[in-house]
Amino acid sequence: MKRTITIIIAIALYSISLNLQSQIVITNNNVFNTADQMLLANELFESGEPFAEALGYNLDNLDPMIPNSPDQLAYITGIENYEYSRYLLNTLNGRSGMGLHMMWSPIIMANAAMQPASFDGMFTGTPNGFKEDDMLMKMIGSFGSNANFTPFANPFPQFADFVSGDINLPQTVQSDFLNNFASTRWNRSLMDKTLNLGAMGQSASKQYLWAQDMLSAFHDGNDVGIVPDGTNSPDLPNSPNFDPNNNIFYGGNNIDGFIGQILTAESVNKTKFILTQLAYDGTTLGSVDPATYNPANGIKYFPTKIAVTEATVLAGLPPKANSFTVTDPMSKLFDQYSYLLATVSYRNMMDPNNNSDAAHLAYHEVFDGFPFPANMATTGTPGPYDLMSGASKVLFLNMMAMHYNTTENTFVDDSSLNSSGMPVMGTTINAINAGYVLVTLEKFAQEFAATPLGPMATNALTAQANYILANLKDATGGYYNSFTIGTGADTTTKTLAANAAIIRGLYAAYNATNNATYLNEANTAYNYLIANYYIPTEMVFRTEEANDTATYTPRILGILSGAMREASLTGGKANAANTYRDAFDAIYNKMILSEAEATGEDGTGSDNDGIPYIVGGTKPFVFAAEATFNITTASVNNANLGVQKVTIYPNPAKSKISINLVMNKTANITINVVDVNGRIIYSNTENELTQGNKKIDIPLINIESGIYFIKIAAENNLVATEKLVKL
Repeated sequence: MKRTITIIIAIALYSISLNLQSQIVITNNNVFNTADQMLLANELFESGEPFAEALGYNLDNLDPMIPNSPDQLAYITGIENYEYSRYLLNTLNGRSGMGLHMMWSPIIMANAAMQPASFDGMFTGTPNGFKEDDMLMKMIGSFGSNANFTPFANPFPQFADFVSGDINLPQTVQSDFLNNFASTRWNRSLMDKTLNLGAMGQSASKQYLWAQDMLSAFHDGNDVGIVPDGTNSPDLPNSPNFDPNNNIFYGGNNIDGFIGQILTAESVNKTKFILTQLAYDGTTLGSVDPATYNPANGIKYFPTKIAVTEATVLAGLPPKANSFTVTDPMSKLFDQYSYLLATVSYRNMMDPNNNSDAAHLAYHEVFDGFPFPANMATTGTPGPYDLMSGASKVLFLNMMAMHYNTTENTFVDDSSLNSSGMPVMGTTINAINAGYVLVTLEKFAQEFAATPLGPMATNALTAQANYILANLKDATGGYYNSFTIGTGADTTTKTLAANAAIIRGLYAAYNATNNATYLNEANTAYNYLIANYYIPTEMVFRTEEANDTATYTPRILGILSGAMREASLTGGKANAANTYRDAFDAIYNKMILSEAEATGEDGTGSDNDGIPYIVGGTKPFVFAAEATFNITTASVNNANLGVQKVTIYPNPAKSKISINLVMNKTANITINVVDVNGRIIYSNTENELTQGNKKIDIPLINIESGIYFIKIAAENNLVATEKLVKL
């Protein structure tokens, strides 16, 4: 009973800290939108370890269990951004079950069909009338052997993702969740079983980002990384097949090698599925042949909504799709460029002629015939490289045929086909699409530079960037939310997402063309964004100009992350990284619903950030669908109380702790150390602490080990409560 009361007191005290410091109110923690959460995951990945390294940090100095070391920026980029990104993909692709199971993927089914009847039960141990489950088990077992890793228990690998689902788990997460995925499965009856190219594309991009990271090196039997140098290989001499005896395995470590192969297999099957079953001619779903495809001879595109119906084929086996029905035939620009970014990225990874870095030396061993087939030039049969090349071609040609207005020189959001099979384009381009299509075109133009498609993409990119500057930019330097041909700009309140997406896109246009105009305009837009949306006293962003109630969603957070990162790396904006750091701490860290050891949480509140440990809860480690922040209320509170931000380190601590206070006005500050029974065991008052950054040291030598709470008051008003672990 005493332990229960102690825990309740601790939770209550900690809740005070969260409410007073963050002011973030989660308004929807039930819905997972795949496209939005995966867009966020993609931007967080690039704002993670790659960003930290670009800023000059040594990743070897980062430890998830030592928060904010060597400093907060390194930890937020190198640990939190990176691992939150991994949480999101791990949840969607292996735990949630929110999609079509790999057992029924096109390549698994095709390979199973070629096996003799005796194959049934060979890998599952029990014949059941199906060979697909044995083929899947064979593949997973092979991937495990290639990486020297024992596969996870009860995963739900999927090759095609549904558009949305209910985040609430139908059971509590068990302590074995890292290796056994059963307790993290979602409620399938609450999923929207609709296929959407944008959702699947953002997921495939995320699969690529992790696969290229995970498979970029080798490791040995002791899980020590090995840098590829062209002479070392997991393969047998003069053979693409895996050598089980040379002590070299695929992937930078065992778990990365295994997951990297799984993610690649999922994306390959997803792309094969889309090309062979989801191409639409305006009447019927079917296949498209990239080798011969020319939209001038009849367009086959990918509609934005395809409903799935499923059936149970046998108890104990995953459900199988038995029909696909187009419920919205519109072609959406977001869908097309989202999936195109994934396929063109995978094409680069799989390219047998790319020897530009050590990572590609490792990729060559993955795509040389084993574990994945080699390219058609080597074998005479199309492999994953050819699949991604062909899909990229189809998607790009369809974007140009259905979404690019050659008269106005801009892409448009929506398009469809008339009864004659001819494109009927919309007239509106929103700022988010205008910016992000530039990001995809930059990658496509670079990858296809040696083909006629490369210059075509560069010309479209240049035209789109110029159209943005001529039509979406307003007289004050900000950017409208959209522009409609024949009508003009949308002059409603400008949004954070629109302006951040334009910044992201213009930096991409500069990288693609080296045209300084785009760089200067992106930097000017960044200055506008900071001046009109950022509230430095609260370290948050408005989401609409002059609106004191900010509403955050995963999509907005993703777009903001991309803009701030590129402003730092491409724009050379000196304070962009620190501003992003502060906003991440104030917003992003308040919207993720749970976490685990990878981001410093071991179940004891070890990282003191208020994010619940996943074990024992019913929320996965994904972001809330929506949260709000009242800027007026927060500003008034801070103005009255004087304390803008509190940081305590180290924590846990042995001999002393340091408290950093960011003061926005002079105030009298009292610091009390309180035990779990509410007794004050140490007190310190600092009179008339002035504006600025202040550091106060608290000795702990005479305090026994245990859990305590640091209570900080300004002018006798409690402003923060932080948990302290005394070692």
